[in-house]
Amino acid sequence: MRHHGDVEAERGLVDFAVNVRLDRPPEWLRGRLAGALDQLGHYPSAADDLAARSAAATRHGRSPDEVLVLAGAAEGFALLPALKPRLAALVHPSFTEPELALRDAGVPVERVQLDDYRLDPSAIPEAADLVVLGNPTNPTSVLHPAAGIRELLRPGRVVVVDEAFADTVPGERESLAGCAEPGLLVLRSLTKMWGLPGLRAGYALGDAELLAELSRLRPHWPVNALVLEAVRACCEPAAVAESERAAEEFAAHRQDLLDRLADLPEVSVAEPAEGPFLLLRVPGGERVRHELRARGVAVRRGDTFPGLGPDHLRVAVRSPEQNSLLVKAFRDVLECG
Repeated sequence: MRHHGDVEAERGLVDFAVNVRLDRPPEWLRGRLAGALDQLGHYPSAADDLAARSAAATRHGRSPDEVLVLAGAAEGFALLPALKPRLAALVHPSFTEPELALRDAGVPVERVQLDDYRLDPSAIPEAADLVVLGNPTNPTSVLHPAAGIRELLRPGRVVVVDEAFADTVPGERESLAGCAEPGLLVLRSLTKMWGLPGLRAGYALGDAELLAELSRLRPHWPVNALVLEAVRACCEPAAVAESERAAEEFAAHRQDLLDRLADLPEVSVAEPAEGPFLLLRVPGGERVRHELRARGVAVRRGDTFPGLGPDHLRVAVRSPEQNSLLVKAFRDVLECG
């Protein structure tokens, strides 16, 4: 379960394994981060933190006390044991870091396996006081209805929604980032949209009491000045408009890839897909993955996600030119198999 796509994407390979839009931040964001370097000479202040929280709050129609800046959404998963859940329900297949953090802390975990990858609120154990799911879900690319997620809310339960890819969906459909309901905790990431995996920047959205409980064991200055600047910059209206244009482009490129894959009868695709990646099922998937790699193409293995097997592969959505290269490599491998 401690496997991530970056392990697959070695230098020199065409990368369809990692779901990051850009290979480096855009120039305007690089300029903002460079301009913040002089701030490294002092500890981040309460005012600095408030400025970042205020930017995220404005972006989502929340108040600043409903925002907690994080060292990446992954930090939010690492903090979940601080909520002291008695039973955590993890909706799978999905990103594995939340389960690992909870199990390592000794929290009882029950997996809720979705055979068709779509959320069934009735499948969640009534006794679970913590529920974790992704939306859109990695690696299935399924976008769950917000109304279905809201059905999971009840007194004494925290529902955690991993929205690391929500800004890649046009209009951020089904996002609950602006929903101020008790017990709802939404985690957002800047990594995927803005090419910031080396910085680790994100934030949590929830009611103030819940965020205080989540963060009670954090050290002083848990995020650095560059993260605070990145949150401010990426939550401004111009950045939000740019991300919406990118989301529309993702949708067009995803359809292009789906159309091309339709010409490969051996490859089945989990649909409907709404994220910047697709989950594929290919006979002899492990062999195919290795042979693609020998041809210079990296894809993400799927068998490290609970409920999936070696025939499952996850591929990132790229430009039509790159999509064409991927499909050709698949065709060559499958014809030789």
